[in-house]
Amino acid sequence: MEQQKVPVSIYAEMTPNPAVLKFVANKRLLEIDSVEFKNIEEAKPSPLASRLFHFPFVKEIFISSNYIAISKYDIIEWDEVTLEIREIIRDYLAQGNQIIDESLLKSTSTEEEGDAKETVAYVHPDEKAQADWDAIDEKIVSLLDEYVKPAVESDGGNIKFLNHQEGVVSVLLQGACSGCPSSTATLKNGIENMLQQMLPGQIKAVQAVNG
Repeated sequence: MEQQKVPVSIYAEMTPNPAVLKFVANKRLLEIDSVEFKNIEEAKPSPLASRLFHFPFVKEIFISSNYIAISKYDIIEWDEVTLEIREIIRDYLAQGNQIIDESLLKSTSTEEEGDAKETVAYVHPDEKAQADWDAIDEKIVSLLDEYVKPAVESDGGNIKFLNHQEGVVSVLLQGACSGCPSSTATLKNGIENMLQQMLPGQIKAVQAVNG
């Protein structure tokens, strides 16, 4: 019996980072928050990402709930490859293929962790488990989720709280935000100022760790 294709549409969208292009789908791609792959080895849990990494110009791939953000090397212009990439993604999704094998994203730690919840791979080592957050951590995460994350996601990126030590907040930038020329200004003029206003006297600075 021939597999029936699912109607899928994909459109390309520029981001503030000229090296990153978003390919937005009309369907949900992930049940988890997001995932980022730096190379073809990391992309093993995603057959689609692995296929895209075979293009020599593909540098990094960030997959969110409804889009795929691709970062490229400067060896080619987007207008030379956008249509081809869009068709590859559209055809892959239309055939109902799996985007991510989430079982392969789970951390493969050999140490016993008792009843601890599964951990997604590629998490920055400085990131603390949510159970270890203190009150200030929870406030910071809440503010980032409410005021920052929606805007960052619309630009093809992601921001994740890493830690808070002695007034300095560390965040992980992913997707289009990683290496973006405007990300430093956004951190200082936007996120840092917002946290300092919302949490007076508690935040000295915000620093980014690119994914």
